[in-house]
Amino acid sequence: MANRFAVVLAAGQGTRMKSKLYKVLHPVAGKPMVQHVTDQLNQLELSQIITVVGFGAETVQEQLGDSSEYVIQKEQLGTGHAVLQAGDHLSGKKGTTVVVCGDTPLLTSDTLEALLSHHEQKQAKATVLTAHAEDPHGYGRVLRDERGDVKRIVEQKDASPEEAKVQEINTGTYCFDNEMLFEALSSVSNDNAQGEYYLPDVMEILQKEGESVSAYQMEDLREALGVNDRVALSRAEAFMRERINENHMRGGVTIIDPSNTYISADAVIGQDVTIEPGTTITGDTVIEDDVVIGPNSTVERSYIGEGSVVKQSFVSDSKVGKRVKIGPFAHIRPESDLGDEVKVGNFVEVKKASFGEGSKVSHLSYIGDADVGSGVNIGCGTITVNYDGKNKFLTTIEDDAFIGCNSNLIAPVTVGKGSYVAAGSTINKDVPKESLSIARARQTNKENYAQKLKSKKKD
Repeated sequence: MANRFAVVLAAGQGTRMKSKLYKVLHPVAGKPMVQHVTDQLNQLELSQIITVVGFGAETVQEQLGDSSEYVIQKEQLGTGHAVLQAGDHLSGKKGTTVVVCGDTPLLTSDTLEALLSHHEQKQAKATVLTAHAEDPHGYGRVLRDERGDVKRIVEQKDASPEEAKVQEINTGTYCFDNEMLFEALSSVSNDNAQGEYYLPDVMEILQKEGESVSAYQMEDLREALGVNDRVALSRAEAFMRERINENHMRGGVTIIDPSNTYISADAVIGQDVTIEPGTTITGDTVIEDDVVIGPNSTVERSYIGEGSVVKQSFVSDSKVGKRVKIGPFAHIRPESDLGDEVKVGNFVEVKKASFGEGSKVSHLSYIGDADVGSGVNIGCGTITVNYDGKNKFLTTIEDDAFIGCNSNLIAPVTVGKGSYVAAGSTINKDVPKESLSIARARQTNKENYAQKLKSKKKD
């Protein structure tokens, strides 16, 4: 197979977004648009990917890392000028170059592979990716000759009434013979109203030299959506969400209300998972088989083990084992690790804590910076007092311990294996194993004292 290269155009500032955030970094389904583009390109067999950056160059490079090489377009002088910046990396190399805009997050690797294959099979020197549009207004029209090759691409403002009826539109994605691309770019002129160098002019130059220019029509126009403002961003989000949810449902996931379910592009979900309405799943979350999430739950960048239930709760940057029950109204904060068959009940907050198999904290508790063993029962209203205003300290609760209701465990402290902490205790010393610890004031009853208090109130 001949060498294949890609150039990603990501230098535009995106003033119509009216945002401090660089345009191609605006997220769709939880991932920056340009990341969607490069992720799809990296599924192809490409020799090099060159991303053309301008405004916000450092932030784009930080996002994409070593998945791409980079060149800078210091002045925004058009798409032809942008591609020309990649000349030091690509000029003179034999092969095919695909040029993709960094604000087209819906393009798939399947479509890009089909475009490349069509271009190579036709032995064309340039190929434009097109789509059928029922309402083509505002798009450049692709006019073909009797052989089906591209005769020319005409912009909306320049189209005759007959040309304006054409429903095949230019998507702004192209393939080129790499050597001829950079040769032709040196001849592109900026003699136009905007004073810019346009990439489509390369096609006209190649045609004048007698070279073939082809077109490949994609199946779904929505893939071609370019995001230039917040309205288009919302459309891209909706289309991406529909695609992601449909893929999961076809893979064996039950999504009760797809229009009210938000799943990131990087989430991995097993079979026979049920996702109830109002659920958001972000980042590279992994959900194993037979899990139930929701309703109204959020899972961020976490692992959820087989058969677990997350009900009306929030889980972030944590690991959840098998057959765990979370919620309703629980908050699992980052760096928590819940072992198999753990129960975290209503109005419980867990932070940077590990729980061994079968342990329970059923309601109204805060367990932070803690190492909880297996078979532990933590009563209602228990708090691990982990912060002294300056430093955080660890609470250790060993296997089979029982913590009574409304207990305060003042860290650093250890409750030994099999021990009991009496309800209402404040524990600030280690509890030996198999012990009962009582740390509360002795109860005193003053008989008939209530009557004295009532009399004082009357006076």
